Amino acid sequence: MPDAPIRLRLDAERRATLAHQLAALFESRFDERLSEFRAEELITFFLRHLGPAVYNQAIADARGYMLERLEDLDVEYNEPEA
Repeated sequence: MPDAPIRLRLDAERRATLAHQLAALFESRFDERLSEFRAEELITFFLRHLGPAVYNQAIADARGYMLERLEDLDVEYNEPEA
């Protein structure tokens, strides 16, 4: 079964920074050199398999936060009518 297309994207600078950080992590934690190709493959894997869940959770968290603020707005700033 082919991999689903990646809908989440990283700009080139962020992707390069992440690849560099992955290579540094592998070097320091596993004493293994991670090639640029392998780092890119790991980023693609995580974007494809973890990205949607993280994105959806972030949206749900933001929605919950905004709903709480709207409820606070109603309670804190509601003027009683005479």
